[in-house]
Order: sequence, then structure tokens, then C-alpha cells
Amino acid sequence: MATEKTRYSDEELAEFKVIIEDMLKKAREEYETLRTVVMHGGGNDIEDTSPTFRTVEDDGATQRSKEEASALAQRQYKFIQNLEQALVRIENKTYGICRVTGKLIPKERLRLVPHATLTVEAKEMLAKQGKN
Repeated sequence: MATEKTRYSDEELAEFKVIIEDMLKKAREEYETLRTVVMHGGGNDIEDTSPTFRTVEDDGATQRSKEEASALAQRQYKFIQNLEQALVRIENKTYGICRVTGKLIPKERLRLVPHATLTVEAKEMLAKQGKN
């Protein structure tokens, strides 16, 4: 009778670490791009050198664009935090263990959502109960 694995091996954790570090690098670059848009309005305009022919609609579109970029930046920042927490779990050798069931989260799920802390079943169970 085979015993059920209780954690991923060091080799498997190293594989996930590479995936997460790559995602983290890309996420940080995207976050910085979004921050630049929010802070400077993109920097591609000619506001300083051209006569002012801006309209209320232009101002509204610019504001909406900044708000959307700000919302995206906030989501990206949370994603970065989640990836960083996943790296901590790798170091603690608790990565890939469902926080509800204690079972291993399937590798396929972790490759798609490397910061996952729940199996799909646990996530669905919590959703039915109205919890996250």
C-alpha cells in the first residue's frame, strides 16, 4: 500500500521556485510600467510643447485611463505579494499543501496558478460556504 505524499520533494520545489521567480520578474516589470502610467500619465504626450487644445472629454479620458491603470497596478501588486509568499512557502517546504484539506495541490494547478493555497475542491467548498 503506497503512502500518500505529504509534501513536494526538494527537486519539485526547486522547479516551482524557477517558475515563480520568472513570473515575479515579469510581474514586477509590469507593475513598474503601470505605476509610471499612473504617476506620469504615460509620458508620451506633448503637453509641455503644444498649445492647449484639450477638452473636457480629453481630461475625462485621461483620468479614466489613470484610474484603470491604478486598479491594474493594485491587482499586480497583490499578485506580486502572493508570489513572494509562495517563495516563502517553498523555503519552509510547505508549498503546494492545501491550507484547508492538508492535501497536495496538483502540479498542473500550481503550474497555472503558482501562488495557489487551495485545491480546486477546497476552493469550491469555500465558495459554496460563502468564504474565501
